[in-house]
Amino acid sequence: MSGKAQVALITGTSSGFGRLIAETLARKKFHAFATMRNTKTRNAASARELEQLARREALNLQVLELDVTQDASVEQAVAEILAQTGRIDVLLNNAGSGIMDLSETVTLAQAQRQLDVNFFGVQRMNRAVLPAMKRQGSGLLLHVSSGAGRLAIPGMGMYCASKFAMEALAETYRYELASQGIDSVILEPGAYATPIADKLEAGEDAGRRAGYGEMAQVPERILQMIRSSRANPQEIADKVLQIIETPAGQRKLRYRVGPGGPGVERINTLTDEVQAQLLEAFGISAAAKFKVPDTRGERD
Repeated sequence: MSGKAQVALITGTSSGFGRLIAETLARKKFHAFATMRNTKTRNAASARELEQLARREALNLQVLELDVTQDASVEQAVAEILAQTGRIDVLLNNAGSGIMDLSETVTLAQAQRQLDVNFFGVQRMNRAVLPAMKRQGSGLLLHVSSGAGRLAIPGMGMYCASKFAMEALAETYRYELASQGIDSVILEPGAYATPIADKLEAGEDAGRRAGYGEMAQVPERILQMIRSSRANPQEIADKVLQIIETPAGQRKLRYRVGPGGPGVERINTLTDEVQAQLLEAFGISAAAKFKVPDTRGERD
């Protein structure tokens, strides 16, 4: 890149992981585009704080309006970034929403909204940036998932379903894009007490909780456990930076960071072995450039 700053597009930067990631990358001399929806209304204060930070610390950090559920919004933001910089090196798919309730209480319309952010929003973003990345012959799609993208958690069924789907998509991109010089990576945070815990929705059909007995209390118990976490969310931003700085082709598919969800690393290791067998059976290991990573002695 001839010494030019890497260009990073981060979604969902109004608070939580997204905001920390945007600030961290900007301070490491990236040209960071912090995107969020409703920059003039509900998230106006967040947008203004990031803009003030950029001026105060002389950071190459810009705030852009972007709603991952709207095709036109995504296309406009990506076009603006490319017009300014000519490239996008990193897409950080961080925008997300959550429902914390019994699955039966979640209406179909509510479930569709959840998937539109956590799954279809990722596909919108990936499709928007990939033409530029393919022209460059390089790039990184970095997907923020969760331990809930590997484990089925009562009271979080719809959220788990959206993250399971997103992980499957991200992993498929991993194999399909390897020959293009583009990495697709999944980051699986544990339990962190970020502002998203206060934004989790309840099921819209509360009457469906009737008859569940003790199970009806489980969603609130899990939410309280998340809120009580003492883990530092800056760990996620630091891991993002580490992943980006890892040379292309040497990054792992999945990174698990933080507390909660015991056994996720074991699932990931076993999945790597099974995927290797699957790709070999179809005769596409070479095309996917797939190698089972050596995870002995690793500690995320």
